[in-house]
Amino acid sequence: MKRAELQSYLNNFLAIDRIKDYCPNGLQVEGRDSIHKIITGVTACQALIEHAVAEDADAILVHHGYFWKGEPAEIQGMKKRRLQLLLRNDINLFAYHLPLDVHPRLGNNAQLARLMDWPDPSPLTTVEPEGVVMYAELSHDESAVSLAEQLEQRLGRPLFCAEHDDQAIRRIAWCTGGGQGFIDAAAQAGCDAFITGEVSEQTIHSAREQGIAFYAAGHHATERYGIRALGEHLAEQFGFAHRFIDIDSPA
Repeated sequence: MKRAELQSYLNNFLAIDRIKDYCPNGLQVEGRDSIHKIITGVTACQALIEHAVAEDADAILVHHGYFWKGEPAEIQGMKKRRLQLLLRNDINLFAYHLPLDVHPRLGNNAQLARLMDWPDPSPLTTVEPEGVVMYAELSHDESAVSLAEQLEQRLGRPLFCAEHDDQAIRRIAWCTGGGQGFIDAAAQAGCDAFITGEVSEQTIHSAREQGIAFYAAGHHATERYGIRALGEHLAEQFGFAHRFIDIDSPA
């Protein structure tokens, strides 16, 4: 497939024009014109690029790319080394941030619900963009301790933080990645628990004072699934060779 065709497909499939983001979504670094093999990963770190070079990939597709709002514009140090390796090897870099979080089928939130078997996930409509926070009603009450154990088992790592009184959980909300600021919206929507990747100091007080169970399960750990699902979709749809590389991060 030609690079421009893949770019057009992804931009339309993820509806990037509908979402205001903190970074450019789509093709961030232009490489070779024809694409046959894609490497996917959470973040476009140096190690992921090196894997792509070693496997002679034509494109890298990530959730966390480059050129974030407010970052230094100069191309020096770490940024220079990453871009230099991409350009020297003529590898395309595609990155999709919020559009991948909110996609109703392949997005990070949708894929976390699938992993956890949370039924009928729906967007929390008080939060924009639609789908950045999701909620679900469990079929029966879960204890807060049991929910913590399920998260650790299915994500394959200990929780960063769990703040609860082992209350009964029926209505849960979640936002993968750095979504701790949405805990108040989840509490106001009557949710019993809120799951995200990170925690801030004030998050704990919000959980305690509003009686909502809170779980920080890791930014990387909660966002491994959308980009992998997107790569698998492209492989099935267009016959690309695809490999997901999990460059682990404890954060």
